[in-house]
Amino acid sequence: MLSIKAKQVAGVTTLVVGVVAVLSALHLATLARLSMQETASRAQLLASAIFQRARDVAVSGAGDPYDALRRDGGVRSILESSIGYSPNVIYAAIVNPDGVAVAHSFPSLEGAPLLEQEDLRPLVDAGALAQLRAVYSDRTFEIREPMLSGERQFGTIRIGVSTLLVRNELQEALNRAAQTVLAALVISMLVSVFLAQWMLRPIHVIQSGLSRLGRGELDVTLDLPGQEFRDLGSSFEAVSAQLSAMGRAGSTTADRPEAATDFESVMENLEDAVALFSPGGELIFSNSAMRAMLNSYGTAGRAPSIANLQADHPLRQLVERTLAGRKSQGPVQFAWPTEEGEGAERLLMCHAIADTREKFLGAMLVARNLAYLSQVHSTLNYSRKLAALGRLMAGVAHEVKNPLNAMTIHLELLNQKLARVNEPVTVPELPGAVSPARSLDISKHVHVISDEIRRLDEVVVGFLKFARPEELKLQPLQLASVISDVATTVGPEAQQRGVTVKTECPPALPEINADPGMLQQALLNLAINGCQAMADGGTLRMTCRSTARGRVEVIIEDTGVGIPPENLARIFDLYFTTKDTGTGIGLSMVYRIVQLHDGEVEVESTPGHGTRFRLTFPQA
Repeated sequence: MLSIKAKQVAGVTTLVVGVVAVLSALHLATLARLSMQETASRAQLLASAIFQRARDVAVSGAGDPYDALRRDGGVRSILESSIGYSPNVIYAAIVNPDGVAVAHSFPSLEGAPLLEQEDLRPLVDAGALAQLRAVYSDRTFEIREPMLSGERQFGTIRIGVSTLLVRNELQEALNRAAQTVLAALVISMLVSVFLAQWMLRPIHVIQSGLSRLGRGELDVTLDLPGQEFRDLGSSFEAVSAQLSAMGRAGSTTADRPEAATDFESVMENLEDAVALFSPGGELIFSNSAMRAMLNSYGTAGRAPSIANLQADHPLRQLVERTLAGRKSQGPVQFAWPTEEGEGAERLLMCHAIADTREKFLGAMLVARNLAYLSQVHSTLNYSRKLAALGRLMAGVAHEVKNPLNAMTIHLELLNQKLARVNEPVTVPELPGAVSPARSLDISKHVHVISDEIRRLDEVVVGFLKFARPEELKLQPLQLASVISDVATTVGPEAQQRGVTVKTECPPALPEINADPGMLQQALLNLAINGCQAMADGGTLRMTCRSTARGRVEVIIEDTGVGIPPENLARIFDLYFTTKDTGTGIGLSMVYRIVQLHDGEVEVESTPGHGTRFRLTFPQA
């Protein structure tokens, strides 16, 4: 038979090692999921970059679009650089509907059929076991992006990815987890030995006290911790009584009026709604958040009891089950109606409350608002996308801007040579020479190409500014001056379109901490978009005002064509645009700048009546 000390050491060690092992397994599963998501995001961004270039080449190329894709230097550059873009990418190709590689990161494979691999997207959403099996298998996956010509698909972009790097990361994490488990085993054994010695000390004290009683000592007192040993026998009734008195003294201290006041103050300031119920179901205490919730059901002014709620109400059922079974219940998700009639998602939990003697005292109901958690999750997803985009922009800057600069230089040299051809000469024109009229026609085409290269360079610079904006230079700022500058800047375009610009921003408005340049850029983007939405004239209104919770809001609204409901949820997505010449970056920049200033942005739009953007910032 094992001793109590050995059992305690074994139990604590097993518990600690088990917890560490479970956490390590969860960590591996999470690492695999995040690695798969990052791999899919990288491949998708690469496919989008190839799609943007390939679409322009296929549309503008004369004759065979496949031959144009194969010969285009931009497409070739992106395909060949894809191997170095991400360690998980093993190839990138454009195939025709028959599966034959039209352009490939490895030119030797062009013209040959490219076997279709398993799609990576379903694996990203699969469970942890499926992802781990895929990581440790020798399979290749693909991200595919169709290329359409009208409604006909004339090709597909296929990005091949391998999970070998993910496997290496998991192997390293597994090694670290094994080391952690081993360290936890050693540390838990040492700690459990110490705890066993400390917890078994009362037994040795009791043994010593019994020995003293046996020797006839009647004034024996034992220094025992807590109340666990107060029922040891009639010989220690005095000690048990003393310990019970100490426990009652502690309870009396907790019942002081000032302690109760401190408790209520803390509970009133909680964001969660909290209520305490007696064993009979009477409402003993509720903070302001819970009272507001109960008032929405018409319980205000009535006897404080859950009996005021309907019998099938989730709150009443949860509390009644807790009171009946004397066990905690939940969590239960429930759409709690607000004053506006909408349902706010709440997570209801009810805990059974007992004192130190295991006497049942009642139930504590907690209702947690899930809206904030959803907002945090959305922000994290957006930050993850921005991080992946930043890594892509580094490759874009290297692979696109350098060829653009070289093309610009050679076009300038060509333009200079054409200019010399146009100079008047006194010698007879040589046979086969380029005539001045012909050279002027060529020069016109050179200027068109130069303008298009300059426009493409501006698009690339815009991408880089979105992915890696300048460092924030926060300072106290008056919104009135910023609104005035924006109105002045947008004035000429508004006048050209017959738009009236109105501003309402009181100078006494509280200041905000902001970067003047970046904030002006965000407001100017919204103002220009508003003007462009009013082709037949209208009113552009920019107003500022202070709101509750120490915040200041800026409202920019127009009377233009509005935004269709199906596009309203996508306007802040990168690259999304409904304009023929738009890049889909402007509103994404607005959203990011507001987020960098710890602000919020909301949009309301009615087709045919206009759009309203509402930006809120914390006061300085």
